[in-house]
Amino acid sequence: MSPAKTTSNTEDYLRMFRQMVRIRAFEENANQLYLSAKMPGLTHMYSGQEAVAVGICEALTPSDKITSTHRGHGHCVAKGAAFREMFCELLGKEEGYCRGKGGSMHIADQSNGNLGANAIVGGSMGIATGSALRAKMQGSDDVTVCFFGDGATAQGLMYEVMNMAALWTLPVIYACENNGYSEYTRTDEIAAGDILARAQAFGIEAHRVDGQDVLAVNKLATDLVERCRKGEGPFFLELTTYRYHGHHVGDINREYYRPKDEEAHWKSERDPITILQDWLVAEGIASKDELDAVQKDIRAEAAAAVEYALAAPYPDVAEVDMHVFTDIPHATEARI
Repeated sequence: MSPAKTTSNTEDYLRMFRQMVRIRAFEENANQLYLSAKMPGLTHMYSGQEAVAVGICEALTPSDKITSTHRGHGHCVAKGAAFREMFCELLGKEEGYCRGKGGSMHIADQSNGNLGANAIVGGSMGIATGSALRAKMQGSDDVTVCFFGDGATAQGLMYEVMNMAALWTLPVIYACENNGYSEYTRTDEIAAGDILARAQAFGIEAHRVDGQDVLAVNKLATDLVERCRKGEGPFFLELTTYRYHGHHVGDINREYYRPKDEEAHWKSERDPITILQDWLVAEGIASKDELDAVQKDIRAEAAAAVEYALAAPYPDVAEVDMHVFTDIPHATEARI
């Protein structure tokens, strides 16, 4: 299937290709770090869903904000995170984005507008909506995108914040990455009705788009972001996609709940990187050899970043309380 063509120029297309490859390369290395027992804790792979993060984040400016999920590496990289700092964070090293204290599921980088990933399902929805409210109150044209999975549509917080966002016409886009599974259960077995109807009940304009087609995602996201800047938000997106790995890196028996032929189909016929690559070659924008060279360079960069992170120092034990407690006086103390 060919991706939808947009009005972007050649460099935009190639940049989106590079960004998707960067996410895939990061995840391949993160998975290997876990399997080799070099990474503490669990992590949740984003491989297969790259077109969602890249298609949407390419429509944003550095000052626009995102909130992410426990499956959030792709969002972080798409919003501008660097390999070295990302791997350092996963390995608990002091050069990580959160000085190694957040780990895989809690990466944040406010310098890039990344307000943070959240291990709680749907946990960042309130943060994203609050960010959009801040932008409106301050007269900023910043837009906030809230990434979450289909499982989060069962969380009550989503309905509370969508109600507020609709009432106050906030510049926020709720981006539901529907990969077909909520942990180990098919989404259609636990989610009644149409996911879009959940947003439409609040009068929120909702769209469904092929989450494997980065150009289709980017075209729609670009339109909605600009409309948000004009005060026409909020919006809701359902992006149909697929995760290549299990729910987390330790989920090695996914054949018990997910058909092998289904997984093979998505990887062979619906891979977002391959879809864009084939289109770039067919359009004469780049040759297969040129795109293969891009992938080789990015994988070498990722491997070098892993080696750097493995050798990097851990935080000093004296930092155990740093960023845990605030220096701002308690309200009662301030009144004394």
